[in-house]
Amino acid sequence: MRRFPSALSRGLAAASLLAGCAGGPKPDAYGNFEATEVVVSAQTSGQIERFTPVEGMRLDRGAPVALIDTTQLALEQRQLAAQRAAAGARSTEVGEQLRALQAQYEVARRAFERTSRLHAQQAATSAQLDQTEREYRSLAAQIEAARAQRQSVGLDAAASEARVAQVRDRMSRSAVTNPEAGTVLTTYARAGEVVQAGQPLYKIANLDTLVLRAYVTGGQLSTIRLGQAVEVRVDRGAKDLVTLPGTVSWISPTAEFTPTPVQTRDERADLVYAVKVLVPNRDGMIKIGMPGDVTFAARPAPPAR
Repeated sequence: MRRFPSALSRGLAAASLLAGCAGGPKPDAYGNFEATEVVVSAQTSGQIERFTPVEGMRLDRGAPVALIDTTQLALEQRQLAAQRAAAGARSTEVGEQLRALQAQYEVARRAFERTSRLHAQQAATSAQLDQTEREYRSLAAQIEAARAQRQSVGLDAAASEARVAQVRDRMSRSAVTNPEAGTVLTTYARAGEVVQAGQPLYKIANLDTLVLRAYVTGGQLSTIRLGQAVEVRVDRGAKDLVTLPGTVSWISPTAEFTPTPVQTRDERADLVYAVKVLVPNRDGMIKIGMPGDVTFAARPAPPAR
């Protein structure tokens, strides 16, 4: 089965060939440019009423980009609001019943205490005492039941309030805003389509500064440090290499094998470290996936003859 080199291997080979053609000093490392890509997804379900992103469009942070239909959410919010109002009405009704029972309880308590004194003086019969005690204890039990009912109704009202807040939050998320400034790379949806929560809408990346991911050997690590200013060269076509400033932003703490699809025993013996270099892209010349090379240390000038 024939194997083909990966895109990374092709990029490294192209950069090496360009460096050789230019006749300049050999770079310290080769790599390809990449960017931090953000996939923006829908946070609620429904039909897209408005969708503005277009591939290549630059969007500011916080810009409105899409609107998802909220008709069903509005109807659900009305239903929950009605349930909340009904729970509030039941709570008021139970409160009135509780106050009435407490008033009856006080009358029954005084009647029981008076009958108890009369019975002790043999001025009231045992049947009269039992009747007042039964009424007194019955009202006490009814009050406890009313208090439990009032607590249950209060919990129902709180649950309805929480569900209303959830629907209100989902309605606010139906208006999609751009999370960070950048350029739209790909769109996955259009106006009129029905989307589900979590479904991707578009992909965006900040192309003002790109990252050159290069690989260096263990012996080169001593010449590299975070924040180090380096030189990056990019092919602009027709053997024309442009030199750009760069800054080392990340050095891998662990080694890995040479990133090729075909790893022989000799290749596996060569461990490399990934390095990220931030390169300004003010004029938009650098594209994602383009090859580039980097020089970490300034080379001494040749001696004068």
